[in-house]
Amino acid sequence: MAGSKPATVASYAAGASLAAAALIYVFGPTFALDNEAAPSGRKKTIVGLRNGANDCFINSVLQVLAGLDDLRIYLIRETHRRRIEDPAVYSYLVQPTDGAGPLPAWKLHGLQDGLVTYGLKDMLDALNERPIYKKAISPFQLVRVLETAFRQRISRQQQDAQEFLQIVAERLKDEYHAGRRARDHARRHGITPPYVENGDSKGTETETEAETGTGNEGATNNGDPASTAEASTPDLTPTISRKRMPNENEEAFPMEGRYESQLQCTTCRYKTRPREEAFCTLTLAVPQVSSTSLTSCFDGIFKTEYIDDFKCENCRLVQAKENLETELAKSTSDSFRKTAEENIEKLRVAIETNPEEPPEGVDLGDIKYAPKRRIAKTTRMTIFPKILAIHLSRSIYGVGQVTQKNSAKVSFPENLPLGGLMDQRKYKLLGVVTHRGGHNSGHYEAFRRQNMPKPPFAHLNTFQASEAYSKTPTPISTPDLSARRIASPAVSTPDLLSASSGTSSISVNLPLPPPRSVPEDQQVNGKIKDSDSGSLRSVAASTKSALSRLTSPKSNRGSRSGSPSPAPPAATAGKPPKRKKPAADKWWRVSDEKVKESKTSEVLGMQREVYLLFYELDKDF
Repeated sequence: MAGSKPATVASYAAGASLAAAALIYVFGPTFALDNEAAPSGRKKTIVGLRNGANDCFINSVLQVLAGLDDLRIYLIRETHRRRIEDPAVYSYLVQPTDGAGPLPAWKLHGLQDGLVTYGLKDMLDALNERPIYKKAISPFQLVRVLETAFRQRISRQQQDAQEFLQIVAERLKDEYHAGRRARDHARRHGITPPYVENGDSKGTETETEAETGTGNEGATNNGDPASTAEASTPDLTPTISRKRMPNENEEAFPMEGRYESQLQCTTCRYKTRPREEAFCTLTLAVPQVSSTSLTSCFDGIFKTEYIDDFKCENCRLVQAKENLETELAKSTSDSFRKTAEENIEKLRVAIETNPEEPPEGVDLGDIKYAPKRRIAKTTRMTIFPKILAIHLSRSIYGVGQVTQKNSAKVSFPENLPLGGLMDQRKYKLLGVVTHRGGHNSGHYEAFRRQNMPKPPFAHLNTFQASEAYSKTPTPISTPDLSARRIASPAVSTPDLLSASSGTSSISVNLPLPPPRSVPEDQQVNGKIKDSDSGSLRSVAASTKSALSRLTSPKSNRGSRSGSPSPAPPAATAGKPPKRKKPAADKWWRVSDEKVKESKTSEVLGMQREVYLLFYELDKDF
C-alpha cells in the first residue's frame, strides 16, 4: 500500500499535465485568432478569388456579399430550416399566383430545393475563413450552381457586375418565396407524398387552390357518376401524412424591399391607387454633371415629380357627366332622358368609388378629347430592406452614338438616412464595388468593411448559443440537450471563458481537494499527508500560469519563453498608450487575388469609380 501511493500521485500528476497541455493546444490557437492578438508579425488577410476568365465582375460582388452579416445569417437560417424539415415539404410543387403564369416543373423544383441558396452559402463560408497564409479560391463552384439552376451557360466575357448581382439576388428572393409557399401548403394541408415528375403538370398546386381547396386534394365529384365511381375505387397512392407544421414567424429575404408610387391630379385632387413594386437592387441614375451626391441621385426617384398634359381618369368622368347633364337639360325625348339619367348615375357611382374603372355601357367620347391636366407623382419606400443595394447607373445613351460612361463624381456618406420624419431609417455602409475603365471594358474592385466577428460564424465564445437559426419551433427540430453535473474523478478545470472582470487571469482556489483515488487514511483535514502532494500544487500553478498567458497575450508579447514581461520603466509608464485604428475604420480592398487593408477615407474618396453601394440597416437607430 505504501509503495502504490507515489505511483498513484505520479499518475495523477501526469494526467493533469496532459490535460493542461491539451487545453493549451486546443484552445490556444483559436483564442488568439478570434481575438486577433497573435504574437507573430504575420499580416492579416482574407481569402481572395482567382480570375481565370474575366471574372472580376463575379469576384467583386461575391467579396462584398461575404461581408454582409444579415445576408449570412439569413443563409444559415434558411439552409438549416430546409435541412431539418421533412423533404416531402418541398417535394410537392406549389405554383405562384402573381399573375406571371405557371412555372415549368424543373424550374419550380430548383426554386423549392434552394439550389442557389445552398451554393451561395458554401461560397461565402469559404470566403470568410481566416487564412494563416495567402489563399485564393475559384468562383467556378457558384457559377456551376447558377448554370444548373437556370439551365444555361453564363458568359465569361466582359460583363456587368450589377447584372450578376441582380441575377443572384432575384434568384435568392424567388427561392425564399417558393420555399415559403411550400411550407404554408404543408401547414394547411399536411405533408404530402413526394412528387414524381412524369412530364405533365399533375401534382402541382397554386396558392389559390391550396387556400380554397380546389386543388388535387380538395376536388369534389359534383354529383358526376363517373367521378363517384372513381372516388370509390381504392387509392393505391401513398397515404398523405396529415402532420401539421407549426406556425413560424419567418424573417424575409434581407435584400428585398418595396416602394409605392402614386399620382395626384392638381385640378381635381384625385389620387390614384398606390402601385407597389418589389426590388432587390435600387437603380439610381447619375446626372450628367461634373459632380453630384447620392442624395441628389435619390431625388430622381423619391422627389415629387410634376408631369404636364396628363389625362386624368377622374376629370374625364367628370367631364362626361357634365356633358350628359347639359344634354339632359336640353332634351325633350323621354327615352333619351331615361338613358341619360341612368348613365349619369353610373358615372356618379364610378367617380365616388373607383374612377380608374369606367362604367360599362357609357359613352365617354374619344380619349383624345379628354382634358389634359398637371399631375404630381410621389414615390416612397414602404418596406425598408435590411440590406440596401444601390446601383449607380453611369450609362449615357445617345441617338446614333456609341454608349458612353458617365464619369461624374458621386459623393456618398458612411451613414445614410432614409425615409420621412415618422418612419426614418439609418443605414451604415458595409461594401462598395468600383469600376475603372470605359463603358464596355475595365476592371472591378471590391471594398468590404472589416466588421467585428459576430455569431453565428465567429467563435467569440465556444460555449455560447449562436442564435442563428429559427427563433420559433420547426418540424423535426433539433432537441435541446442539457449536460448533467456529476462529480469529476479529478480536479475540474475552471471555465476558460469566465475570467473575472478587471483581471485577465483565471482564479484557481487552493488548496485543491484530493483526488478520489487517494485513500481517506492518507488524508489529514482534506490534505494528502505525503510530501508528493506538492507536485499537485505545482501542476495546478503551472496550469494556471499557462491559461493566464492565453487570456492575456498582449502582456506577454515581449517574452518568447512565456515568462512574464518585466514592468515598464517609470519614465514610460506614465505615457498614454498608442491609439489603435478603430475596427470600424478598417476595410479590405480586394482585386481578385490581391488583398490589402484600406480605411474609410480611401473608400469615401472613390467618388468617380463607385458603381455599387451596400448599406446595412442600423437596428439600434
